Amino acid sequence: MVGTVARRGGPKLLEATVIPAGVFYLSLVLGGLGVAYIAALCWIYSCLVWRLVRRRAVSPLLVLAVIALTVRTVVAIGSGSTFMYFLQPILGTLVIGAVFLGSLLWGRPLIARMAGDFWPISPKMAENPGVRSLFRRLTALWAIVNLTTAATSFVLLLFLPLATFVAVKQASALGITVIGVILTILLSHRTACREGYLRAPKDKLALMRP
Repeated sequence: MVGTVARRGGPKLLEATVIPAGVFYLSLVLGGLGVAYIAALCWIYSCLVWRLVRRRAVSPLLVLAVIALTVRTVVAIGSGSTFMYFLQPILGTLVIGAVFLGSLLWGRPLIARMAGDFWPISPKMAENPGVRSLFRRLTALWAIVNLTTAATSFVLLLFLPLATFVAVKQASALGITVIGVILTILLSHRTACREGYLRAPKDKLALMRP
């Protein structure tokens, strides 16, 4: 299961979040803020154009990344405020956390719409009560992940120099996200085994015995 999740979701996370952040930081250190703005935009738009030209599916993560990065760059350049450039994704993360919570209140957990990017979900599987319960728990989990990331990043933005903030913010956000991913995989694996979509490790060992 871990391998499938990594193969399906890993590249999408890399191209939409991890690599743009790395490109921005490297460009900031080597060429300054203006170069960093342009480099990050070039990366994210090149990913989008490449997928469109090759007629490959464009993931929701990439679409959100393109919109978010474009808006924050335009606002930052228009206002002339570096602070605004970094505040916007923090506010965006806060809003995303609120959207996750809101989707629970509306009875339509957001994770249910995103799960197909990371695991093959059939319509029958999506209607399984155990899977639907999992979607609710994971939606609550990722609401907490996003709200915690936003709060942590805002505190760092207030108190750290720019270059230090960019590095520490990425490390802290990555750490929080990794914890969220690990918990997501553990909860999903347990549900998949319980509902019969995967065979539990102990069952595999039993099959290997003579």
